[in-house]
Amino acid sequence: MKAILLLSTLACGLCWGQAADDSKPASTNIMGQEYPRVHADNRVTFRLKAPDAQKVQVHLGNTNYDMQKDADGMWSVTAPPLVVGFHYYYLIVDGVQVNDPASETFYGVSRESSGIEIPETGVDYYSVKEVPHGEVRSVRYFSQVTGKWRQCFVYTPPDFDANPKAKYPVLYLMPGYGEDEHGWFTQGRADLILDNLIAAKKAKPMIAVTDNQFTALKPGEAPLVLGGRGAGGGARGAAGGGGRGPNMGTYGATFTEVLFTDLIPMIESRFRGSSSREERAMAGLSMGGMQTFLTTLPHLDKFAYIGGFSPGLPQAQIDEIYKDPAAFNKQVKVLFIGTGTVERDSNPNILRLHEALDKAGVKHVYFESPGTAHEWLTWRRDLNEFAQKLFR
Repeated sequence: MKAILLLSTLACGLCWGQAADDSKPASTNIMGQEYPRVHADNRVTFRLKAPDAQKVQVHLGNTNYDMQKDADGMWSVTAPPLVVGFHYYYLIVDGVQVNDPASETFYGVSRESSGIEIPETGVDYYSVKEVPHGEVRSVRYFSQVTGKWRQCFVYTPPDFDANPKAKYPVLYLMPGYGEDEHGWFTQGRADLILDNLIAAKKAKPMIAVTDNQFTALKPGEAPLVLGGRGAGGGARGAAGGGGRGPNMGTYGATFTEVLFTDLIPMIESRFRGSSSREERAMAGLSMGGMQTFLTTLPHLDKFAYIGGFSPGLPQAQIDEIYKDPAAFNKQVKVLFIGTGTVERDSNPNILRLHEALDKAGVKHVYFESPGTAHEWLTWRRDLNEFAQKLFR
């Protein structure tokens, strides 16, 4: 009963009081809600009505910020300036993690979590603009490999319905660990990035497909559970069904089979996706980048464009590139690898891959996102760069 009363208090716990003139409600707030508010200097003020609570905190990044309670039972705190882009957060009320009832929630840290967008001044490549817009369609398909129904999301470009006989190149986009098939179109804004690039004639009209490799499981196959948090969080350990973790050496194999057996044929038949390898691309962020390498590098007869955004690096597959760089360069039109400069400084593996590829004479594109870590702003920038190089 106490828990029910607490949740009831949280659900109605928004403050509609006077806000500072330089702040605005976050774009990620639920409709009509005033808090959290983002200040001009990117500080953020959070508020929650919880008169019976004894301690309330905001967990943001790697920090817990203590909120202060006023005489009316309103808790508030203003966090220091945040870097631009998207951030997950949650509240801790008397030791219990809860989502902010004023915020939209996003699946991205292996759970539904509140999220906040900090505007990037002067940047609009992932913003809604007055251009023709494509559509994101939720699609269910049956997998012969897993014996189950699956869901994917399919972006179709603005001219898709107006050209019923046209075939389109296809980009398959993979999420990172702790995320699912929604992420690229919610946190990542992939549809808006593609809309804006296509309108500016910086990218060819294309289909983009998001799916979830982590749910591609055969009967009896254990799900991948890592010790890290968030997209591609460090693989410190695993725990699967029956107390045993799945073999990381087999990660990605089932989804590769699902892709070739179920997903690609469905996209080509239902959405007029091109069957040509020269018009097929795959990319992913973090462990989605690892999935991309695991799938594409052994099957260069099926993909001409490969993108790894802060990717995990499966060494055995990457080593195959070096055996015949000339043949690889002839087959692969674009190999793209990207990282944020902040994450590069703490984990230089992707930079080292770039240097090794250069030394071996393997043609590739290396992109660094300035000032960003292992986060969605890095991957938005990666996609914006990668998409412009596709299907040329």
